[in-house]
Order: sequence, then structure tokens, then C-alpha cells
Amino acid sequence: MRETIDLLIQLQELGLIRDEQRSLHGPLADLASLNESIDKLTEKLDAPAKAIYTRLSKKDHIVMSPMHAGRCSMCGMSLAISQVQSVKQCRSLVACPSCARILYDPDGAKWVAERPKLSSGERKTGVARFSSASLMVPNLKAKTAREAIAELSAAMQSAGLVDDASKLVNDAINREATLSTAVGHGLAFPHVRGVEGGGLTLVLGTSKQGVKWTDTEDEPAQFVFFATIPTAVSAFYLKLISGLVETFTKDVHRKAVLAAEDPESLWKALVKATRYTIK
Repeated sequence: MRETIDLLIQLQELGLIRDEQRSLHGPLADLASLNESIDKLTEKLDAPAKAIYTRLSKKDHIVMSPMHAGRCSMCGMSLAISQVQSVKQCRSLVACPSCARILYDPDGAKWVAERPKLSSGERKTGVARFSSASLMVPNLKAKTAREAIAELSAAMQSAGLVDDASKLVNDAINREATLSTAVGHGLAFPHVRGVEGGGLTLVLGTSKQGVKWTDTEDEPAQFVFFATIPTAVSAFYLKLISGLVETFTKDVHRKAVLAAEDPESLWKALVKATRYTIK
């Protein structure tokens, strides 16, 4: 059954990658290879799993939900002890009794920080909802995509947000192997989905010389936005990266952000550059 769960997770990720491509490239998105991969993986499912996947995917591209703290990460439904044990044992497909998505027990990096507490103070807005000065890494030392992701993952762990940077690196590189997250204009958006318990979190690394992202891409990545994405906010992530692309196609913003030499300056430059594009 673990093999079936893994296939379903791969299918979901491919569907979400297809959504990303549509969001970033619109009608110009080349989806033929992704569509072919989705069709091939679907055919590997046994008949019952294929029927469930087909039914769920017609309603929402999120068909799989990580179980976190005894709850469905997508709808928040509290699960009975027997259901939690069934998900952990992974002997059969277990559906959430509320949203009907298939539940699974994730094995990647864990969110370890406390959830922000609501206060009577001013609410965070814009990019400050997802990041902070402590998550800014100017002048990356990295020369490759793996090295850049490792630096940014380490920053996230140093900030006390996740438990294991190495797991983030491995998951992000596996995602890159499916389709590069470099989108031109010196931008790359590596990410890991399914880090539950916290919020969408964004780390920015800059590189004046640029990071060679893949062997086939000529343009190096000078702005690397690394994100951990709770499954439930996958749709919102598309809006976030669309806003960042809109921001960094403007030369004035690129120059200001790239000129920052320390985390605080980089943070101020990012906040200023995205004040109209990230809500």
C-alpha cells in the first residue's frame, strides 16, 4: 500500500506543478510532458485507487492530505484514534471522514516552531506574513542549485522553524528533478510541500554572480526564493510566486534587492519592492 500512496503523492505533485506552469506562463506553458507523465502514473494505479484518484481530482487537485497531530491537514478534521493508527499502518487507503481526501503519514521535515499568537498589535501584511529579516541570505556562496537550497534550508532551521534542513534539501532536489523551478529573469522558486503545523514560509537568497541552476539553463539564478508550503495553502502559493515574478521583472527592483549586503537591508529592499504585488 505504501507504493500506492507514493504514486498518489507523485500524481498530486505533478498536477500542482502543472498548475504552477499555467500560473507562471499562461497559454504559453508547455504541458505536454507533464500531461504524459500524469497519464502514465495514473495507469500504474490499481483499479480501486485509480477510481478514487479520478473522482477526487475532478473536484480539487489536492487529493492527498498529510495527517498532522491527529488531524487532516486540509480540513482540520480531528481523527479517531483508530483512524490515526490505520493511517500510520498504511495497510489500506484511509479517507478523511470530512473532506474525503486520502490521508497519509508524512516522513519529511517537521515544523517545530510555535504558531504565531494573535495579539491586539498591528497585523502583519504583505511579504511579512511569510518571511522576516532572519530569513534573508544575501550573497549566497552556492554555485549549484543543491548548494543554494542547502544554504536556505539551513537558514530556516537556524531560525527555529524546521527540525531537519537535510530533509528539506532532499525533498526540494527531488522536486527539481521533475521540472526546474527556474523561470527566467534570474528567478528560481525551489520549494517543499507538506511541511505541516506552521504557515507558508519564504527564504530569499541573492547571488550577484548567479547560481547555475541546471546544466541546460543558460541564465543563472540571482534571486532564489525557497518556500515550505503547508498542503492547504498550495493554491495561495501560486499567487505568491506570480506576485514575485511581477515584481522582479522590473529592473529597478532587481537592482535594489541585489545591492543589499546584509540581511536587514535585503529585508527592507524586499518589503519595499513587493509592497504592491504581495498582499
